[in-house]
Amino acid sequence: MYFAASAAGFVAGGGLIFAIGSQNAFVLRQGLQRHHVGRVVLICALGDITLILAGVGGAGVVVQQWPGLLQVLRWAGAAFLATYGLMAARRAWQGTGALDPTADQQKGARHVILACLAFTFLNPHVYLDTMVLLGSLSTRYAGLARWAFALGACCASVLWFTSLGYGARLLLPVFRNPRAWRVLDALIAMFMLVLALGLVFHRG
Repeated sequence: MYFAASAAGFVAGGGLIFAIGSQNAFVLRQGLQRHHVGRVVLICALGDITLILAGVGGAGVVVQQWPGLLQVLRWAGAAFLATYGLMAARRAWQGTGALDPTADQQKGARHVILACLAFTFLNPHVYLDTMVLLGSLSTRYAGLARWAFALGACCASVLWFTSLGYGARLLLPVFRNPRAWRVLDALIAMFMLVLALGLVFHRG
């Protein structure tokens, strides 16, 4: 019974996490640059685990009862995504996004950590999906089986972010070409701006 609940949590959590999102695009780019990958993977995984456990523990109900908080996060997230999207568009236009260890060192860990925290927590959908949806799905199980479901979802998150962050280096031969970085940054820019607009015009 516990194994089945854990497997269900893994599938449910994976289905939500694997979808391409702003956080995943950020992790992919950091992995390609091999820039503070461990910190980024750890923050993303711990953030997901915290939200999953909170949702299974019942905090998702609180989120639903505080729509004002989600509205604040919606506008803050939209502003952040728009800013990051415009930065990516500028890199794509100027061709300054290719591997540059010196530039990466100048940014420092603090810049990367703050950006990662913003991608993780300034998205109202992460609370609705991770806390409310997974929390609701976990109610199908009782007792320890419910936490086995949570464990499965947490494992899916850790596996995904670790694979994305450290597996990105497999694409490095492609990204030795500066044009590939311009294409990637152009796609990231479009993706971030679309997500920002989606948050701005979201209803409900």
